[in-house]
This record gives sequence, structure tokens and C-alpha cells, in this order.
Amino acid sequence: MNLRAFFSTFQRDLLAGTVVFLVALPLCLGIANASGVEPFAGLVSGIVGGLVVAVLSGSRLSVSGPAAGLVVIVVDGIAQLGSFSAFLLAVLLSGAIQFGFGMLKAGRFAAYVPSPVIKGMLAAIGVLLIVKQFPLALGLSGANASAGSQAAAHMAGSVSTPFGSISLAACVITLLSLAILVGWETRALRRFALVRLVPAPLAVVLLGIGATLLLGLLAPSLAPPAEHRVALPSLESFAALQVALQWADFGPHFAQLVNPDVWRVAITLAIVASLETLLSLEAVEQIDPARRAAPPDRELKAQGVGNLIAGAIGGLPITSVIVRSSANVHAGAQSRLSAIIHGVLLLLSVFALTSVINLIPLACLAAILIFTGVKLAKPSLFVAIAKQGFAPFAPFIVTLVGVLATDLLIGIVLGILCSVLLALYANLRSPIVLAQHGDHYLLSFRKDVSFLGKVPLKHYLQQIPDGATLIVDATRADFVDHDVRELLDTFVADAPRREIAVEVRHQVQAQARAARGWSMRRAAAE
Repeated sequence: MNLRAFFSTFQRDLLAGTVVFLVALPLCLGIANASGVEPFAGLVSGIVGGLVVAVLSGSRLSVSGPAAGLVVIVVDGIAQLGSFSAFLLAVLLSGAIQFGFGMLKAGRFAAYVPSPVIKGMLAAIGVLLIVKQFPLALGLSGANASAGSQAAAHMAGSVSTPFGSISLAACVITLLSLAILVGWETRALRRFALVRLVPAPLAVVLLGIGATLLLGLLAPSLAPPAEHRVALPSLESFAALQVALQWADFGPHFAQLVNPDVWRVAITLAIVASLETLLSLEAVEQIDPARRAAPPDRELKAQGVGNLIAGAIGGLPITSVIVRSSANVHAGAQSRLSAIIHGVLLLLSVFALTSVINLIPLACLAAILIFTGVKLAKPSLFVAIAKQGFAPFAPFIVTLVGVLATDLLIGIVLGILCSVLLALYANLRSPIVLAQHGDHYLLSFRKDVSFLGKVPLKHYLQQIPDGATLIVDATRADFVDHDVRELLDTFVADAPRREIAVEVRHQVQAQARAARGWSMRRAAAE
């Protein structure tokens, strides 16, 4: 590559990396907030995704970081294990498991997970995101808050409800944010260059910062209070960064390696994060103008290393994320350098933009995640899958309800079991058909016949009268169970006594006849 071509590629990667940074920053903060952890943990994961995973990944365009799809696991995992520090151990272990998946070349197995199960999992995540973000979107303060807090909330322009105090400012910011997110995708607004240039999440964040500053100047009592805004610690040096990461607090929790709950959360994280990563890779390949495929096993190893590091230094779990990846592609990225640049910019923002980031209302971030949840669980998805029939709709609903009622891993397992049972039913249903014309009977094996086919075969053979002619057509069956063959052989052996003429056509005979026909046609042509 000559110098001119290098600079041309670098310029496009620099632009794309900047665009992805602007998309990733609010998402990292929002996902951390939705997970109930410090916003810094989300930025740590974004930085690791850019500076570690992007370097090791085989994908040129994929971008990794904290994912909305893992919020449910993070919230449940922290509640189950009792602390975020203990959960970090599960993140570290999930990284080791993912790396093991890559070493075992398990990436190809993701293709066997039925798509209705994956869609059901994503729809359930969407529902949970919407439900969990509503309190933040409304600026809800607890009904059991102290009298002083309630008075402060009332002065800040809130409405008391049986569920707590709702902030009017937060509600307005949420509604305006949702209006921007919806409008940004419409054809009417996409005509404007500014709309095409500025990512929708960034526009929402700018709205929130502007609202905070404007209300602070004109109506301080209505401005979002500090507890309703992002709270990122001020970092003036790398020494302060080390303190914020709290490495020293992590070590004692290695004692929880014997805790089965830690391993359960780790396995759930590893499976769901791997699935989401591999699905994202497929999606990126589809939108990549060059259709460049990424090796899935290498990607699993890269994600594993990323989660090992994220768990060790206090970050959220990482996956390849389609929202950031698609922004990367559409911004004209040419190589992995764009994802690395986005990681560098996230790191710099921790030092240079803390005061600006802390002006972002949590209602803005909640609106972004609610919009993400609506896209994951949109009503049209339910209608489209229902129109496909019972076979895909049943595992979709089973997975959805299973995730909502239990957790992600159990919901996925239930959905896969439902798909397997439906596949077995479809294969076992009517494998044998009997047709009659006068005293001639045709017994057809329409598909592979397991031992369960013995019952209908016995029923059909009992209907063959003495002196009849029976043709058994097994040419379409690759497999016939031993019990079925034994029952058929017994009938054939007894047929002469009942003056029944029997012809059994096997697949080998059909292939031989086809080969003879091909030879005759070839000879005639010559």
C-alpha cells in the first residue's frame, strides 16, 4: 500500500472511529446505568472493546463493548452474588470460557441455534429493558424516601403518585429524546445533512446537556438534580484512574471460585455473549460492502480475552455490538483501526470530558435504552413470526416467557427443547402411508422410520387381505429401524402362505435403476 492510499484509508478510519465514539459514549453510560453500576464500568468495557478486542479480532468492521442484551444478566448476577466485585469474578471466568469455546472451534455450533429462539431471547431482553428503564425515564423517586427528599423533589417540580415522586423535567426530556430517536430514522429528516451526520444517541445526549444547562440558568428548581444525572468520577491522572478501577478490592473475591452461583452466572454470560457476538458478526458481514467474513473462533478468543481483562479491572461484560458495528460500516470504516480509534477516544473522554458527561440526565440514557428495547420487541416481530406458523412461533414464545419468568440461560434452553420436540414430532408424524387401488396396495416410507413407526406399520399390514399385491416403497428412507425391518421381513416371509405378492423397493435399488437409466441415456447420446 503506497503512502497516499494509507492516508486515505487512515482518514476514513479516523472519521468512522470518531462517529462510533459518539454513538458508543452514551450507550456505554446508559448500559452501565441500566445495570445498576457506576457509569465508569461501562466506559471501561468500551475502552477494552476498542483497545484489546479490536486488535485481536479477525473482523475488520465489528465494534465491541458493553451490550444492552447483557443488562438482564448483569442485574440478576449482581443480585444473586451479592456484590459487583463478586460479579466481576464471573465476568473474568466467562472470558476464560469464551476463550475455551474458541480453542474448541465451537463458533460453528451457534448456527444450529434456531432463529425463533434467538428472536425470543432478544424480544425478552427488549421487554425487560423497557420495564427496567421506566423509573429512570420518569425521574421516579421512591415512595419511602425521607420527608426532606420528598420536599426537595416537590420543589424541583414533581408530581406525587402512589409509586413515588415523578419529575416533570425528566418526563419532558424523555419524551423529547424518544421523539428525536424516532424522527431521526424517518425519511423526512434523513434528507438533512446534519441528521445524517449526527448519530441519534449523540443528538439525545446533546439535548439532555442543553436542557440541564438551560434549566440551571433559567429555572434551577426544575433542572435535573445531581442524583438524576451521570456521576462519573473526576480523573486528572492515570494514578486517579488506577484508584477508580479499584484493583485492590477484587483480589479477595477469588475465594468465591467455589461458589456454584459464580460459575452459573459465568456460563450464562459466556453462552449469551458468544451468541450475540456471532449474530453480530453475521449481520456485519451482510452490511459490509465487500462481504468480508470474520473467523468466528478467532472472534470468540478475542472476546474471551476482552472479558478476562474487563472482569479484572472492573468493567461490564463485552460482546460485539451491532449498533456500533453498523455505525462503523455506514461511516465508511476500512479496517480495525476505526474501532481502535473509538477506544482511544473513549479513554481520552474519561480524562477530558468528565464535567460535560456529568451534565447528561439519566432520563436521556433511559430513553435510548427504551428505544432499543422497543426495536428488539416490536409488535411487528410478533406478527411476522406468528404468520410463519406454529412451528416457529411456539419456541419463540416459550423462549420469551422462559426468559421473563426465570433467566436468560433457562429461557434459551427451554426454547431449544421446544424446537427439538417440534422437529421430532414433524419427523415422526405419518412416516408411513398406505394407498389402495383395487387389490393392489402401495406402502410408502415417506421419510426415515424410527422404532416409533412400528405401530403404524403393524396397523397397515393387518389391512392387507389374502391374495393381494403389495409394493413397499422405501426408496425415500435413508434409515429404517431394526424393529421395523424385522416386522416387514416377518410379513414377507408369511406372504406366500396367504398368496400375497410382495415387492420391496429399497433406496439402493432405486439408485441402481437411476444409474442404469443414466448409462442407457449416455450410450444413446453417443
